[in-house]
Amino acid sequence: MLLSDPVLFAFALINTGVLLFLWIYYVITISDLECDYLNAQQCCSKLNLWVKPKLYAHIILMAGWMVYELMHVPRGNIGVYEPTEIYNHGQIKKYMRDCMIFLGYYLILFFAYLYCMIVSLLKESPMQQEELEAEF
Repeated sequence: MLLSDPVLFAFALINTGVLLFLWIYYVITISDLECDYLNAQQCCSKLNLWVKPKLYAHIILMAGWMVYELMHVPRGNIGVYEPTEIYNHGQIKKYMRDCMIFLGYYLILFFAYLYCMIVSLLKESPMQQEELEAEF
């Protein structure tokens, strides 16, 4: 095996933690737009800045949905979040709902990966590890 289970779960845990912080940033930015602390141009430029890093992090965990999301960006828009259309048809509520769903999803994944990492660490016996190191 190339990598042990605890290392893989630690990597997934770190990746999910980064995505959690990113989704919290999205929720804060969209709620600032809702409360008129930001204008639409500032909000969309802040959110569009993080679309590609979010895509790269999702590729590791969940590639299909992000490809679907990027394929449905209308032509002529500057990105997934468009300042001229963010107020139309309740887009703010839709973006906020999507952010909260993803936040809950990654929060559940975070604790699942944490549990799996702890279980895999406890499965490995330190006595067997010492015996294997002594043989070499």
